[in-house]
Amino acid sequence: MSRILLIESATALCSVALSENGRILSIKESASPNTHGEVMTRLVEACMAEAGKSLQEIDAVAVSGGPGSYTALRVGAATAKAICYVLGKPLIKVDTLKALAWGMREKADDPDALFCPMIDARRMEVYTAIYGTDLELLSSIRALIIEEGSFAEWIKDQRLLVFAGDGSSKCKPILSKPGTRFIDVPLNALLMRALAEAAYEERRFENVAYFSPTYIKAPNITTSKKKWWG
Repeated sequence: MSRILLIESATALCSVALSENGRILSIKESASPNTHGEVMTRLVEACMAEAGKSLQEIDAVAVSGGPGSYTALRVGAATAKAICYVLGKPLIKVDTLKALAWGMREKADDPDALFCPMIDARRMEVYTAIYGTDLELLSSIRALIIEEGSFAEWIKDQRLLVFAGDGSSKCKPILSKPGTRFIDVPLNALLMRALAEAAYEERRFENVAYFSPTYIKAPNITTSKKKWWG
């Protein structure tokens, strides 16, 4: 048996779910922007209460490993690490783009398609990669500024190139071409289930003390213009 707490916090949507042997027992979400730090523990508490389970009864915690929002990922990682440390539970990292690609594959229902998940990285930049039908990584995970000609080599591959994610809608006017398709796949904790289960069965666990998400980009920190003294 595997009972895994799933924490997804890479984007504006924050979600927590509890899976048991691949079946979702409960999921709680919040789409309020910039509130991950306020709602995360409350979502965990509500999720466990709805499932009728205690945190002591879980077997592992899976957390979105990035890329995504720097602050949001830090909140998810800190919450997951704290639970694992206090309860002595193993920590599982789930690659955020791969989880999104998993959801895209389920919805696209095309045995030969390629998948290009996109997470918004501000302006015309996205975190992205290309995945094959078996979710094998075919390109590097990177931050990419979308422009005319982006992904041209993949679009010419004669296989359908599917786009999804919160960074895809702003790219649609540029990338909509024959051989491409845009679909709506919300990135939430549900998409982590299968990958987390596989990692648990294979005992692919992270070092709780040293785990850190894949940020790719440094945080966007601005200096306050307020004059505090003098």
